[in-house]
Amino acid sequence: MEREAMEYDVVIVGAGPAGLSAAIRLKQQAESAGQEISVCVVEKGSEVGAHILSGAVFEPRALNELLPDWAERGAPLNTPVTHDDIYLFSDEQNARKLPGFAVPKTMHNSGNYIISAANLCRWLAEQAEALGVEIFPGFAASELVLEDNTVKGILIGDMGLDREGQPKDSYTPGMALLAKYTLFAEGCRGHLGKQLIKHFALDDGKSPQHYAIGFKEIWDVPAEQHHAGLVVHSAGWPLDDASGGGYLYHAEGQQVVVGLIIDLNYSNPYLNPFEEFQRYKQHPTLKQYLKGGKRVSYGARAIAKGGLNSLPKMSFNGGLLIGCDAGTLNFAKIKGNHTAMKSGMLAAEVVAQALLSGDTGGQDLTGFASAFTSSWLYDELYRSRNFGPAIHKFGTFWGGAFNTLDQNWFGGRLPLTLKDEQHDYAQLKPAASCRPIVYPKPDNQISFDRLSSVYLSNTNHEEEQPCHLKLKDASIPIQVNLAKYAEPAQRYCPAGVYEIVEEQDKGPRLQINAQNCIHCKTCDIKDPSQNITWVTPEGGGGPNYPNM
Repeated sequence: MEREAMEYDVVIVGAGPAGLSAAIRLKQQAESAGQEISVCVVEKGSEVGAHILSGAVFEPRALNELLPDWAERGAPLNTPVTHDDIYLFSDEQNARKLPGFAVPKTMHNSGNYIISAANLCRWLAEQAEALGVEIFPGFAASELVLEDNTVKGILIGDMGLDREGQPKDSYTPGMALLAKYTLFAEGCRGHLGKQLIKHFALDDGKSPQHYAIGFKEIWDVPAEQHHAGLVVHSAGWPLDDASGGGYLYHAEGQQVVVGLIIDLNYSNPYLNPFEEFQRYKQHPTLKQYLKGGKRVSYGARAIAKGGLNSLPKMSFNGGLLIGCDAGTLNFAKIKGNHTAMKSGMLAAEVVAQALLSGDTGGQDLTGFASAFTSSWLYDELYRSRNFGPAIHKFGTFWGGAFNTLDQNWFGGRLPLTLKDEQHDYAQLKPAASCRPIVYPKPDNQISFDRLSSVYLSNTNHEEEQPCHLKLKDASIPIQVNLAKYAEPAQRYCPAGVYEIVEEQDKGPRLQINAQNCIHCKTCDIKDPSQNITWVTPEGGGGPNYPNM
């Protein structure tokens, strides 16, 4: 089929911190050289920021480099961190506040800001557009354009297909966006990034990527319970069957954001991450800030937390993987925005240098590797390389003790490198060998059910379109996953997408409620049979986060 095509010097997939920082830096480099680089950014969300979800305590280091006058420009960094409280929750009632010397220094947040990452991206998009970057929200990059083993650009997904993939009256074929270089900044477990890693064998010799699922809610709270700038972190309860930790940040506008991060290497198939989060909020340390408040937003997203050991080769013929598409998040800090931004800036500098010297595109820009390893980004990830593996190997308490020693006494330079070579999806044990977990019913004051939560994410998809959650083998959910693992998809999905339905005289079947999908990618990661593939739905679908 003939498609309309547009050509640019650089196409960037994803209007998150990495993609927008790359776009801005490309234009800055061209302007400094007195030349022109055409840059296009495509974003599958209905608007910039619609799919952005992050805690977020923001470290401004990369922003200081990208736009040193960000304060004068009105960047939405309005709430500096004033205090850190870090707790070890021993059970559902008790907690021990940890002294500063007992906490890895990476967890301290002096000089950082409590922000909305979505609003930061909206502001970055304004700065990019002012420099001449073209940004197209509501357009999903669905396929790679590959020729002669070289990425030539991307295809925008077709609009107006019915469930069987046949054109409706509203059908519009997707456009081809061609480029000398394409930067992939889709975020964690990017649909195209996953294909690129496999096609170019970018992860050969690397530890497998590791993931967590992160939950977040925004609450309006009474004035007497709000302490702007207070950061609360915790480890321990309720995660008896998993590792991870929780947070509660006092943001601007009499709001707090509360969340829980659960590593996806857990072994009990009965564990329900959403229910663990609802249980977490009932702890008195958190409940004191939430009681009498109103929950106004909900979301969840997978987090790439393998760090340096799991970083793939980030360059290939015709493009680069950047930000969380590659896995640059620093989990020792629980921060990925500043690292994603720096990754995008480094990529832009390497691409700009090539283009401004007359490069016609399509090369493997191997110079990115040396730019990366000589940057503070590499140094930061190197110093935290043992953080996740230590928790996985030694558990929350002893792993935390190791990390405190490593970070506070050795600056992350202990002469050993711990690695976790096990895939997260392979860690599930058979249901028969695990204890079922009975979760309390929601009280609809502090804890809630999944469907009312999804409603707050403003999630919507065009119903008459092909299902974007693909099963390689339709028999596996029942014959393998249900029989052996009690089909964990019905629990690990934070949006109630997967249900086991009993049909009279037919037995159980898996029902996929794709309309509910909040694009977290957990199913693509945790399915024990690796039978589910998340592909992009029509552009504009999914959550519409206002200020997450």
